[in-house]
Amino acid sequence: MQTPSSISYKRHRFPPEIIAHAVWLYVRFNLSLREVEEMLLERGVDVSYETIRRWTAKFGPQIARNLRRRQVRPGNVWHLDEVVVKIAGKSFWLWRAVDQHGVVLDEILQARRNKRAAKRLLVRLMKRTGLVPKRIVTDKLRSYGAAKREVAPGLDHWSHKGLNNRAENSHLPFRKRERAMHGYRSPGALQRFVSIHSVIRNSFSVPARRRKALTIRYHRMEAIDA
Repeated sequence: MQTPSSISYKRHRFPPEIIAHAVWLYVRFNLSLREVEEMLLERGVDVSYETIRRWTAKFGPQIARNLRRRQVRPGNVWHLDEVVVKIAGKSFWLWRAVDQHGVVLDEILQARRNKRAAKRLLVRLMKRTGLVPKRIVTDKLRSYGAAKREVAPGLDHWSHKGLNNRAENSHLPFRKRERAMHGYRSPGALQRFVSIHSVIRNSFSVPARRRKALTIRYHRMEAIDA
């Protein structure tokens, strides 16, 4: 019997292992669709890059949801930041939240950089995680303070550019992926991709308590198996 968290690969010509492997290659590494196509061909799997794109669009969100259920409870200090993204010549803002361990909690693409956008991020974070953090850390953007006063007035808020390096560093993998993909086609496509990209990256992020070489290998094997 199929469970709610299982993924159905029925009516697909290729085995589930190949489909999942193609999606993992594309999302986990800074590879283009054509490069994934070439890597699979080297292993005797003849599949077009457009098929890989469709697999990622169809199965990527389902894989991400299953991985998200496996994640441990997030930390209680949240670092919030936003980065500008150009799509078809128009500017959007990708709002991101990470905890004190560097785990990406959520990402929302929004058209504005204001109080309403910051409030939406905070409300969605609290709803998704089911908790109110001990502290939020942001840069000097005043929208965060205004949103915090409406959502959680008693929440401890540290606003300082130098304290928010953890959130700013979390943008780097996204920027590398953005260059490899030569930008994004639409806001919806970007939102779908980052939700998959971050949760898979979280799975391979090694916790500080597992920094020995052997435990790092075990952690990566567990992530690949997941």
